[in-house]
Amino acid sequence: MPNDLMGTLDDKMAPVDMSQRFEFGKNWQRFLHSLNEQRISLAENSLCSMLDRQISARSFLDIGCGSGLFSLAAMRRGAERVHSFDYDLRSVACAAELKRRFFSDASNWTIERGDILDAEYLAGLGQFDVVYSWGVLHHTGRMWQALGNVVPLVRPGGKLFIAIYNDQGFQSRLWKKVKRLYNHGRGWRFLLVPSFCSYFGLRLFAKDLLSLKDPFDRYRRTADSRGMAFFTDVLDWLGGYPFEVAKPEEIFDFFRSKGFELEKLKTAGVNHGNNEFVFRKCAG
Repeated sequence: MPNDLMGTLDDKMAPVDMSQRFEFGKNWQRFLHSLNEQRISLAENSLCSMLDRQISARSFLDIGCGSGLFSLAAMRRGAERVHSFDYDLRSVACAAELKRRFFSDASNWTIERGDILDAEYLAGLGQFDVVYSWGVLHHTGRMWQALGNVVPLVRPGGKLFIAIYNDQGFQSRLWKKVKRLYNHGRGWRFLLVPSFCSYFGLRLFAKDLLSLKDPFDRYRRTADSRGMAFFTDVLDWLGGYPFEVAKPEEIFDFFRSKGFELEKLKTAGVNHGNNEFVFRKCAG
């Protein structure tokens, strides 16, 4: 890895204040109340699209499983084995609830609490054909360490599907301040949630008008392309702290140095949001 990039990564691994960690599990518990067949189907399709439908008869590791929706999607698409883990106990409970609803007798879907920063825990997991972590590793407080810890979990020839927040420079630093305020106390949440719901809603409304689309269509639909819900996503974005970001080329260079080849990339462009990557681990 180039020395200048290593210097950049060292700067970004500076300690992060973990005292205001967002409780993602509470948000996912609310989301499960709105989960339906349409959302599940959309999640399946988005997963299969990025992985070229290579899920059936493969082992699948879901790092930071959240609601458990994408573990469920992998099970429904015929994964041979699924292992889901999350740092947040409420998220673990959400995934367990989905297993109870849809695969209560399945012995090939295991769910537990785990930490991607815990080397001892990871050493006992083995390797998987598909390792999936969408929008998770940038919330650990040690993103680059977490990214490195993922490497040995992928079987040679296997795939790694991750999504990491896009680095917007000054705007990302502003968003980090907003997220810290959100987690500072309920008073700030009462101010931030209605303000930013309006902000995102009006922004999307204007975008649809400029694109000559029906601006009310996205609100008539019950889910986005990944099966998510508008309000769940807004709270996840506002509260998601710790918060780290990376440019696409930084992620690409990092995994290339670890013996991975990029197979698919979907960027957020100039906007906030996640850049999505699918890597293949080179054999040998």
